[in-house]
Amino acid sequence: MTVCAPPELDRLYDYLGAGAHFVPLPRLGDPATVTALRNACIGADVVHAHGLQASVRAALALSAPSGGAPFCGGPSGGGRTPLVTTWHSRNHLDGARGGVQRLLERRTVRAASVVLGTSSELVDRARRRGARDARLAPVTVPAARGPVCLHDGKARAELGAVDRPLLMAVGALERGRGYRTLLDAARLWRDLDPQPLLVIAGEGRERAALQRRITAEGLAVRLIGRRDDVAELLAAADVAVLPSRREARSLLAQEALRLGVPLVATAVGGVPELVGDAAELVPYGDAEALAFAVRGLLEDAERRMDLAAAGRVQAGTWPTEDETVAHVLSVYDELAGR
Repeated sequence: MTVCAPPELDRLYDYLGAGAHFVPLPRLGDPATVTALRNACIGADVVHAHGLQASVRAALALSAPSGGAPFCGGPSGGGRTPLVTTWHSRNHLDGARGGVQRLLERRTVRAASVVLGTSSELVDRARRRGARDARLAPVTVPAARGPVCLHDGKARAELGAVDRPLLMAVGALERGRGYRTLLDAARLWRDLDPQPLLVIAGEGRERAALQRRITAEGLAVRLIGRRDDVAELLAAADVAVLPSRREARSLLAQEALRLGVPLVATAVGGVPELVGDAAELVPYGDAEALAFAVRGLLEDAERRMDLAAAGRVQAGTWPTEDETVAHVLSVYDELAGR
């Protein structure tokens, strides 16, 4: 197997250590990326691209280098290498940028032999864009290695939540993640005694603006940046919070349910399908509903215990890591056999 990706991803995921041949790609937007992909794809039985940008470049690389317009979006054929593309999430872009995104989605799904979506919503979206073969392919985050201690006292002490409830949110500090609404909610539960501490792990362009507001309004919120021990911190929380505008198979939701941490999440994208009845769901952007759901859980220990148990049961319904791999390999075998 050959993996084509930016060099920093090999340092993160160790493709070489896993036995793959690794081809480092130039930075995003560099025209040389398509050429590098085209050379790497020579002789391939199947090419699999993850995400829209990777799919655009893979489709370009697999287009005929001469004769006819490349990346026309027509069905693959004439001996071309089959292209599989996986949609892991979706962006909500408005105006001209949204129009460009829709155009790229249409062209990539029509160039693909199979489109895999990690949620039913994404599968339906691919079909609306013209995919000839779109299938559900849920991806489950591998379980944490080794034991994870729930309500770990050391973690709570580090975060400053020894004698108060601890709320945990995780994700990039970017627009669309719902953190402004989450701060609105934090203002609404300030009258609780003791007042809960909200900890947000992640980095992004919104950090400075969020921190200014936290300081100005005196909110009990801590931004702790990127962390390598998210599972341990999450396990120490009383409630996990997912306020995003868009999610397919949220990593935070999967970790929380698997650990038995009660979850309050927005009913967007693939979240309802992922969590079933094992979480409290609220509308996106509704700070009052979010604050009410969190307050209700903090005041009802029995409900928290019920959600913790339901979360572990729901997590048991998700495909295992081996099942996820086997499913994708079966698609490869099918296309290579054609």
